[in-house]
Amino acid sequence: MRWDNLAENGRNATATESPAVPGDIALFGTDAVTTRTFDTPEFRGITFHEVRARSILNRVPGASRMPFEWTVNPYRGCTHACVYCFARKTHGYLDLDTGIGFDTQIVVKINAPELLRRQLASRRWQGAHVAMGTNVDCYQRAEGRYGLMPGIIGALRDHANPFSILTKGTLILRDLELLRQAAAVTDVGISVSVGFTDRELWRTVEPGTPSPERRLDVVRTLTDHGIGCGVLMAPVIPFLGDHPDQLRATVRAIAAAGATSVTPLVLHLRPGAREWFMAWLGREHPHLVRRYERLYAEGAYAPKWYQRRITRYVHELATEFGIGPAQRGTPRRIPAREEQVLADPVLAEPVLAEPGATQLTLL
Repeated sequence: MRWDNLAENGRNATATESPAVPGDIALFGTDAVTTRTFDTPEFRGITFHEVRARSILNRVPGASRMPFEWTVNPYRGCTHACVYCFARKTHGYLDLDTGIGFDTQIVVKINAPELLRRQLASRRWQGAHVAMGTNVDCYQRAEGRYGLMPGIIGALRDHANPFSILTKGTLILRDLELLRQAAAVTDVGISVSVGFTDRELWRTVEPGTPSPERRLDVVRTLTDHGIGCGVLMAPVIPFLGDHPDQLRATVRAIAAAGATSVTPLVLHLRPGAREWFMAWLGREHPHLVRRYERLYAEGAYAPKWYQRRITRYVHELATEFGIGPAQRGTPRRIPAREEQVLADPVLAEPVLAEPGATQLTLL
């Protein structure tokens, strides 16, 4: 495995540490990786690889249809363990397993806050919108231990740099005051991901996440404190979460939570995620395997007619319950400078969008 020769000897009385060996300068810099496991119940079975990244601002590939150009991802891998997560393939870039390894081998960029502050201060940075949570969740359980997001938000606030956050994590409420401060000086967009409110479905496909009800409480709390919060209704899972009664119940709950918008997104199955999801489907719902093979026969995305049907119905429900689809905003920008910072090619984590895919709107 590519990590075998990438460790350093850290000091932490509560952690089991790997032996010290020279780091790979080309990948992370000198003595860049410390591997730790913790005995606390919330992290049992989880291994953390603490790295000192060389770059934290990642440029989205030009072919992407995403409405943002730059991302920040302080973590790789995610303890949410969503069986459908499209980011699984990114774990393979470091020779880490894209299945259970993605759920339990978490890469932590421990220098993310100071690195971001330094890059934002560069004369080459033009103050573009920065999206977070588009690869893996920046408020997954690891954030409770490492606390990287307060420093990241603080850096963006201090530079009046517009940003957005997408999360399933309730820990975002810890940073409520920082978000309010940032929103006073720049454009801040918050979206919470709630694809369904069916508790049985939630327990099986998103076992490491807070419940949909708790996520909607986040929406309610942010709204009550003057921070508008939209909901990304994702994923809508064919044949398991797309019944009209399920969609109606979800949109009704989203509206009751005070969401400013709702944007549906049908499940997509890119390489890496597809194999893991289909294996799960074969175990839990074998009668649906053939239907999925037909529905996704053309690639990672469900047919356009299916996507449009779901989108149209959700938007009709949103109108009925008094909310509308998300609208793209115009982020406030710092005056343009000379040239933009380029992301480190190894640590850059592209948003894996394909031409023609349904757009993910966070603003």
